[in-house]
Amino acid sequence: MKKVVLAYSGGLDTSVILKWLQDEYQCEVVTFTADLGQGEELEPARQKAEQMGVKEIFIDDLRDEFVRDYVFPMFRANAVYEGVYLLGTSIARPLIAKRQIEIAKMVGADAVAHGATGKGNDQVRFELGYYALKPDIKVIAPWREWDLNSRTKLCGYAEAKGIPVPDSKRGEAPYSTDANLLHISYEGNALEDPWVEPDESMFTRSVSPEAAPDKPTYVEIEFKNGDPVAIDGKELGPADLLTKLNQLGGDNGIGRIDIVESRFVGMKSRGVYETPGGTVLLHAHRALESICLDRGEAHLKDELMPKYAELIYNGFWFSPDREMLQAAIDATQKSVNGLVRLKLYKGNVIVVGRKSAASLYDDKVASFEDDGGAYDQKDAAGFIKLQALRLRTLATGRQLIDLGDA
Repeated sequence: MKKVVLAYSGGLDTSVILKWLQDEYQCEVVTFTADLGQGEELEPARQKAEQMGVKEIFIDDLRDEFVRDYVFPMFRANAVYEGVYLLGTSIARPLIAKRQIEIAKMVGADAVAHGATGKGNDQVRFELGYYALKPDIKVIAPWREWDLNSRTKLCGYAEAKGIPVPDSKRGEAPYSTDANLLHISYEGNALEDPWVEPDESMFTRSVSPEAAPDKPTYVEIEFKNGDPVAIDGKELGPADLLTKLNQLGGDNGIGRIDIVESRFVGMKSRGVYETPGGTVLLHAHRALESICLDRGEAHLKDELMPKYAELIYNGFWFSPDREMLQAAIDATQKSVNGLVRLKLYKGNVIVVGRKSAASLYDDKVASFEDDGGAYDQKDAAGFIKLQALRLRTLATGRQLIDLGDA
C-alpha cells in the first residue's frame, strides 16, 4: 500500500496508529479529522500530524451536515435502540466513513484506517460504511493486528517513537469517552460493574436533576416536514439548533441514561450517555406527530422503528433496507408541521402544548359535551358488536367443547 487515509483525532491512540502505519506498512498517511461538535479544539491535531511528517491533512467542519443529513432523519423515525439509547455514537460513524472514502478517492489512497478496537461496534460501523461506498477499498484496523493491547504497551511504544504522552494518559483511564453534537458516551473500566453508580464528576453536558433549577424552563420548538427549524420563534441552522437544545436540556438535568446494551458483536456492554438536546427533541417530535399523523401511519411507524434503530446501531446506514424505511418514514413527515411547547424541569421533559394547521385533532368530535351531531354515539353499538363477533364465536365454541368433555 502506498497511501492510507486515517481517521485521526490527534489523541494518543490515533497518534500511535499514525506512526505504526508509517513503520509497519512503509506508506504515506493522510489524516482526516472530523468536527462533529465534540467540543474540542482540533487545531492541535493538525500540529501533531505535521510534526509526524504528514503532508496531506484534512480537518473538516461537518456539524451542519451531521445534524441535517443524519441526526434529523433519524429523529423523524423517533429511533431508540433497546428502548432507551438515542444512538448518538452510532449515527456519527456513517458520516465519518463517507468523508473518509471521499478523501481516499480524492488523494488516490489505496486504503483507509480507523482506531476502533476489535471488541466494539464501531469497527463494524466504519467498515460497513467503507465497503458500501467503495467495495474494493482496503481496510486497516491496527487494534486487530498489533500486540499493543494495554495502556502500558501503548505508552511504551509512543515513548520509543518520540510521541509525547500526557500524564493523564499514563495508566488505565477511568473510562473512555466519545462525543459529538448529539451526545457524549462513557464506557469501560470504572463503569464496567453495572451495579456501581457513576460518579457525578464524570458528567460534562448536564447538571444532575437534583441540582437543576427549582423553576421550570418553558421552550417552544417549531417543526417543518418533521424537522425542527426554530426555538422560541428564532430560526436556527441545524447545528445551532441542536446546540441550543443541548444547553436548555443540560441546564435542566435532562438526557442522562445508564444502560446495559447488546452490542452487535455479541456481548453485553454497560454505557452511560448524555443526550440533553436529543431527549428534548424526541419528546417534542412525538408530541407533534400525535396530532398530525393518522393512527394507521403513526402505529406503523412505531412498528418499523425498532428495525430502523437496529440497522443504525449495527452500522447499516447505507443499506437498501435502511433507505427503504427512511423513504416510508419521510413520506409521513410532510404533514408534521407546527409548534410544540415544553416544560423542562429537573430531568423531565413535559409536553404542555402542541398545535398545527395540519392537526387531525377535532375538539368537537372529542368533546364530552354536546358535539352538535358530529358523532353519533349510537353507532358505537354496532361497531362493538362487529369487533366482538369473533370473540363471541370463540367463546361459544369452547363452551360446547367443555360441555362435551363434561
